[in-house]
Amino acid sequence: MSSSLPFGSWPTAITSELVVRTAARLGEVLVDGEDVWWSEARPDEGGRSVIVRRASDGTVADVLPVPWNARTRVHEYGGGAWTVSGGVLWFTEFSDQRLYRLDPGADDPVAVTAEPEVPAGVRYADLQVTGDDVLAVRETHPASGAAAGVVNEIVRVRPDGGTDVLVTGPDFVSDPRPGPDGALAWLQWDHPAMPWDAAQLVVRSGDGNEIVVAGGPGESVVQPTWGLDGSLWFLCDRTDVWSLYRRRPGGGEAELVLDVGSDIAGPQWVFGQRRFSLLADGSVALAYGRDGADRLAVLSPGSEPRELDLPYASFLYVGAQGTRAVCAAGGPAAERVVLAVDYGSGATEVLRPARDLGLDPARFSRPEFLTFPTPDDGTGIDVAHAVVYPPANPDTHAPDGELPPLVVMVHGGPTSSHDRVLNLEIQYFASRGFCVAHVDYRGSTGYGRRYRDALQGRWGVVDLDDVVACARFLADAGRVDPARMAIRGGSAGGYTVLAALSMRPGVFTAGASHFGVADLAALAAETHKFESRYLDGLVAPWPEGADVYAERSPINHVDTLDTPLAVFQGEEDAVVPASQAEAIVAALRTRGVPHAYLLFPGEQHGFRKAENIRAALDGELSFYAQVWGFDLPPEEGIEPIPITR
Repeated sequence: MSSSLPFGSWPTAITSELVVRTAARLGEVLVDGEDVWWSEARPDEGGRSVIVRRASDGTVADVLPVPWNARTRVHEYGGGAWTVSGGVLWFTEFSDQRLYRLDPGADDPVAVTAEPEVPAGVRYADLQVTGDDVLAVRETHPASGAAAGVVNEIVRVRPDGGTDVLVTGPDFVSDPRPGPDGALAWLQWDHPAMPWDAAQLVVRSGDGNEIVVAGGPGESVVQPTWGLDGSLWFLCDRTDVWSLYRRRPGGGEAELVLDVGSDIAGPQWVFGQRRFSLLADGSVALAYGRDGADRLAVLSPGSEPRELDLPYASFLYVGAQGTRAVCAAGGPAAERVVLAVDYGSGATEVLRPARDLGLDPARFSRPEFLTFPTPDDGTGIDVAHAVVYPPANPDTHAPDGELPPLVVMVHGGPTSSHDRVLNLEIQYFASRGFCVAHVDYRGSTGYGRRYRDALQGRWGVVDLDDVVACARFLADAGRVDPARMAIRGGSAGGYTVLAALSMRPGVFTAGASHFGVADLAALAAETHKFESRYLDGLVAPWPEGADVYAERSPINHVDTLDTPLAVFQGEEDAVVPASQAEAIVAALRTRGVPHAYLLFPGEQHGFRKAENIRAALDGELSFYAQVWGFDLPPEEGIEPIPITR
């Protein structure tokens, strides 16, 4: 029988302990002949990234034993830290960022590259095997640590450690892909562009001639892939959305193959992403979004794409194994699995299941895609999008007439979007009686370039209007309590939290900033190379636009910041340094605003250790409970987070 308790205080099986218990964040998936390999980031092993192999006979085993950790720090966000061919594993070890090789049957990996003079100062990513060698993006850091001195190049590394520089000069490079007759394709871009702004696809023939196939100012190219016939496939956004193109063997202009009216690709925050793959029969397996959820489809020559009816809403790392597509898939009621889909027979096989949560999927809040009105702000777009998770708990209901508290979640990036895979952090709140709204404000990806570019020059304006508009829309519809609306986010999402509380006061009555940006000028001066000119487009050129940075920095608006705020920060964060959190906490302390602050030693950008993930999640819930005056389930034993003024 359902019991009656106030929203927020509902007992739930979705505890912070469950969130991290045997949790493994599924990463890249690669096909190697009859075997399938993938990576898992495991919080209960200190966030270690483990490589796992599933053999053709179904045997599953870890390839990298403790303490090996396949994770790269190139661009600080990493990706593409490992690759495999013929059973030979190449990977970047997190502790020293050197390149290692593990041969079949060997017990221990062998270092291939030399130990750098600057600790972890030479890093490798986006690995691609060619013959006995491996191609890689190499990032070299100077002893000074200055972002301006970082050099990114494409190199060929031999098994004996010998290295040849293949591409140097551009500010950034990625996706080195060897082609027929000694050809090489890669992507490159220069400051102040980010790869989703203006990345070029370059091809160098075997005789050394180079041409730009696509991309440049106002046009982004991602994921170049060679076909067996020598054609070059890629995704480009010249039609507003990232669509599929092909350049036939022998050259000439690339042709548009498929425009589905929505983005096939996403922003290249990390290396190694794949949203399409070429199957053995000439078909193309691809994933694309619509109305906030992904579809997996097959495109056969001369036909329209055929979408598959699958119980998933997100597909990543789409690869090919004959006529099977192999990918990472997840949905609203399922964490990510490794999935194989045979396009001929329609048969599916889960190669790596999700963890057994021991919960009926009916307990999970189901997402609702929402489009709501928002001020135009000169963008020409007057709507934004969100995915809403209403309170859900079959064992508990609220007293008649009570409305649930709202938590508005803001993604990072800010060039990113919400992923509809089962997220236990969202369910952690929804199962306790919160309504959660994850806002894809203008500037988010998945809705085309025009929507994405609406944030250009307007970060700290458009995103604030959209999160406020979403909260008010839900409150005006009678779905949430307007007196109990919180906003939470991490990184760039943390900036929007701080900016909304200080520059749009009176809407939210609580907030939680996870490694958020408080001072835009300090971020422009201190952050790493990859993002060191990012704000030129989002805010204004630096330092010419210093007055705009000052105007939009939450630290300069603390005189209006009187909303209770919880702050969570990693001590070793190189993307948003801890000095940002310290500055906002000092301002809160000076003004006597109720606040909580947790600083996690050993953590970088985002929390990977189980104990810290739990402390941040339970601490945030405890903060809301104390601010809004509801009780937490005593059986969970959540310690109240200290709140000071």
